[in-house]
Amino acid sequence: MTVVLLATDADWIFDEVDAALGGPDTTVHRLREGRHVLPSVHLLGPDLVLLDLQIGHMGGMAACMEIRLDESVDKLQHVPVLMLLDRRADTFLAERSQADGWLIKPLDSFRLRRSAEALLEGDGWYEGLEVTEGVPAGDYQGI
Repeated sequence: MTVVLLATDADWIFDEVDAALGGPDTTVHRLREGRHVLPSVHLLGPDLVLLDLQIGHMGGMAACMEIRLDESVDKLQHVPVLMLLDRRADTFLAERSQADGWLIKPLDSFRLRRSAEALLEGDGWYEGLEVTEGVPAGDYQGI
């Protein structure tokens, strides 16, 4: 069973993600605050983490950096993180936080599924960046 951890305080984002990714073989767990992300990652061992950039009390960028810090000191195995961004300019923040990929809102089921599948397969998914020559197909999704 695939376990997805979603951190968002917006009900519509949960509804979109659960409709796109939830099912008999995938469970979507929701958190409403970024400060609960790291303890939940340790507890649940999710296959994929989705972080809304704007979450109350601790944003997605800080939550992602906290995950990466625990990974860097071997307290945690690598977990793919998909950041949900508000605008194209936020790609800088997702990149700085070492997210494995990001989507720019508004979301849709097709892009959510494709990006989740890419990250679960070990690839990246990067919306809002220009495609660069020499980047392997499947590792870069420019829009």
